[in-house]
Amino acid sequence: MKTPFYLLHRLLFSVSEVEALFELFKSISSSVIDDGLINKIFDLFDVKQKGVIDFGDFVRSLTVFHPNAPQEDKISFSFKLYDLDGTGYIERHEVKQMLIALLCESEMKLADETIEIILDKTFVEADINQDGKIDKSEWHNFVTRNPSLLKIMTLPYLRDITTTFPSFVFNSEVDEIAT
Repeated sequence: MKTPFYLLHRLLFSVSEVEALFELFKSISSSVIDDGLINKIFDLFDVKQKGVIDFGDFVRSLTVFHPNAPQEDKISFSFKLYDLDGTGYIERHEVKQMLIALLCESEMKLADETIEIILDKTFVEADINQDGKIDKSEWHNFVTRNPSLLKIMTLPYLRDITTTFPSFVFNSEVDEIAT
């Protein structure tokens, strides 16, 4: 199948990397995962709200996780990720839900009291106007002061997916475009 190369516009991936991503997309696109965090990421990837993620959505969305993606893009995407209710604010229950999901993903368990202490500390630092929610500006300031929060927004292997997943590489009929 011919890779849709219109996707190369404004992306950080080379032609061979897009081809490798296409193979990866085909291999995982039929997977069904029942996970709140995965569902939220799916919703963010499904920018046209079609209920499906096509290859274009997949590559465009993965671009924000590329090591060379602009920091501002990562901050904006992470805000949308934490704003589970889509209200334009990050509220305490959303941070708690994300924290629990991230702990589960890493197979860690913290006591409820420890989670509450983390939430209290987060809101003391992030909620500058103390209204009980974090707006985009507060999130930007908080993440800028705590850059480790964006570590999950970078997937180092996307720097060169063709060497990370050599089984996805095949001979292309398209030459690389000089960047």
